[in-house]
Amino acid sequence: MSLEKTDVVVVGGGQAGIAASEHLTKAGIKHVVLERDRIAESWRTMRWDSLVANGPAWHDRFPNMEFKNRHQDAFVPKEEVADYFIDYAKMFDAPIREGVGVNSVTRKAGSAGFVVETSDGVIEASYVISATGAFQRPMVPPIVPKVEGLNQIHSTVYRNPQALPEGNVLVIGAGSSGAQISTELMRSGRKTFLSVGAHDRPPRRYRNRDFCWWLGVLNLWDAEANPSSSHTTIAVSGSDGGETVDFHKLARQGMTLLGLTERFEDGVVTFADNLAENIREGDENYLSILDLADAYVERNGLDFPLDPEAREFGPDPECIANPIKSLDLSAENITTLIWATGFSNDYSWLQVDAFEAQSIPSHKRGISREPGIYFLGLPWQSRRGSSFIWGVWHDAKFVVDHIVKQQGYLAYKGSAERL
Repeated sequence: MSLEKTDVVVVGGGQAGIAASEHLTKAGIKHVVLERDRIAESWRTMRWDSLVANGPAWHDRFPNMEFKNRHQDAFVPKEEVADYFIDYAKMFDAPIREGVGVNSVTRKAGSAGFVVETSDGVIEASYVISATGAFQRPMVPPIVPKVEGLNQIHSTVYRNPQALPEGNVLVIGAGSSGAQISTELMRSGRKTFLSVGAHDRPPRRYRNRDFCWWLGVLNLWDAEANPSSSHTTIAVSGSDGGETVDFHKLARQGMTLLGLTERFEDGVVTFADNLAENIREGDENYLSILDLADAYVERNGLDFPLDPEAREFGPDPECIANPIKSLDLSAENITTLIWATGFSNDYSWLQVDAFEAQSIPSHKRGISREPGIYFLGLPWQSRRGSSFIWGVWHDAKFVVDHIVKQQGYLAYKGSAERL
């Protein structure tokens, strides 16, 4: 098999890889995008059936194409999001190879560039962009061992309430996935318990504007990561036309809220005594955005309707006022435990000096410490918006612009070389 050579190999054919390909195409840079499954596979097979985009159609898209046949304020179902990326890639004839996995990337010995070993042969490239994103390896903390009669799944495996065994459900993790899945389960008639950790809780809408709009005009999408923000989950939902994730309301509707899950012993799960604190801090985050929004309206003389009910939480439900510290799974007839606990990295294939401890990419805005290696699709890669569809598009432009600059340096020839 002949050796293939190209300027850039992009690993991953999701939103990050497609964004990179668009900018590389515009720059006239020869490249190939390798996708081990199908374009936007995660949107198709690692999400539950009813999932919709967490942002409205006018916002959660790339700049150069709108969603077909969708109102600008609609929350697009996951299948249509995947189709959107397929259509977008076709728009500029992206060189995507589906069904090609990357086994390893190593630096070439004695010369510049990288050797990319794939399931379909070897490619040499001057640059490699890892566009595998944030959803790499489902993470399940080693708290609850395998227990007979207890169905334990990660949120990526959950599909719908009907697919679960009969019985009650404990969902661990109250970010966007955990909040939405637990709400769906409760509304289907299941008795549902939700373990709530630290979280941000933005308003879905306030004073006739979506929170995506508010974060934009308030410059909060451009907020840079700090040690706390980069590890705090966000509870937001586009379900049912878009609604604020309100844990007070969910508890009043019948959901039992619990503190952070700590340990498991003899069939009993124990929770930290921090539920009230986690709820309070989430409320403070929510109210802080309302305060900023009100100040913006006043400062700019806008005629936006008032929304006083947005600040009303009502009295604490019983499960918040007197939190449950432990739960006997058998006594509560809990037959399913859903881990909505996020993901860990898997860069075992990327065998270069581009990482801190625990395989955490070492980079600045996607430019790694290993020259020629780039990252895309990381949460808080450059700002709050980096892991959103529109945000990764702008991060991709920055990365590709850096590659263009590097190519310019390498094309330079000194006076003696030009003779």
